[in-house]
Amino acid sequence: MWIAQIQTMKITNGTKILITGGASGIGKLMGQIVLQKGAELIIWDINQEGIDETLAAFSSYGKVTGYLVDVSVLEQIVSTAELVRQKHGAIDLLINNAGIVVGKYFHQHTIAEITKTMEINANAPMLVALQFLPDMVARKSGHICNIASSAGLISNPKMSVYVASKWAAVGWSDSVRIEMQQLKTNVGITTVTPYYINTGMFDGVRSSLIPILNPEKAAIKIIRGIERNKFFVKMPLIIHFVRLCQGLMPIPVFDFVVGRVLGIYKTMDQFKGRKN
Repeated sequence: MWIAQIQTMKITNGTKILITGGASGIGKLMGQIVLQKGAELIIWDINQEGIDETLAAFSSYGKVTGYLVDVSVLEQIVSTAELVRQKHGAIDLLINNAGIVVGKYFHQHTIAEITKTMEINANAPMLVALQFLPDMVARKSGHICNIASSAGLISNPKMSVYVASKWAAVGWSDSVRIEMQQLKTNVGITTVTPYYINTGMFDGVRSSLIPILNPEKAAIKIIRGIERNKFFVKMPLIIHFVRLCQGLMPIPVFDFVVGRVLGIYKTMDQFKGRKN
């Protein structure tokens, strides 16, 4: 059988971890957790002020370094990755966390909004991973965690481009997982598909029956999932049944349950998003 058993990804003293979008939201919370476990943290972010504030807040926890990077720009990814390799050596864990959302109907999007969303949410995880995965394969050690979304499993109005980018991320991430198993690389891949997380990115979202996730609890669950080499980290529990329901229910029935009963198709009606 071609599926190889992967060793657990233990985060401990000296583990080198790179988190994109690590100066705010769920990325920042995960950074604090791994630092407290003794890891060396490297954050990439587009916000220099956020980086400075994060470094100041986290300096007492352990070794942390920040780099100003726009992950929608290939040249910045490549040059900063080379700088990281020179200064820090091999990365043990990459967490692709950076993301954006534009909350409006598809026909209201500008070309720039569509392009930027796909560049950051779909292309960037692949391009960043490409900088570090070959070394992991050569060492037969390492882990990549891709923060996707439950939007990568289910359609939703007023976030069609975001959904497209996350469907791409989920499909790519899990395909690489299978590739790593086929090649017996001992490199783990974890795909994370959470419901809305209360970090400000989805400010204004309203969800009646399915609770919006607590960011601290979500961060803990993601790190725990990585350490256990889970293929998927889905939250809350109902997300585990999305694909089953899609397969069993006719589309009008599924739309009724998800849109009318659970109210998911109305969650973006009051969307505001994170202010710049």
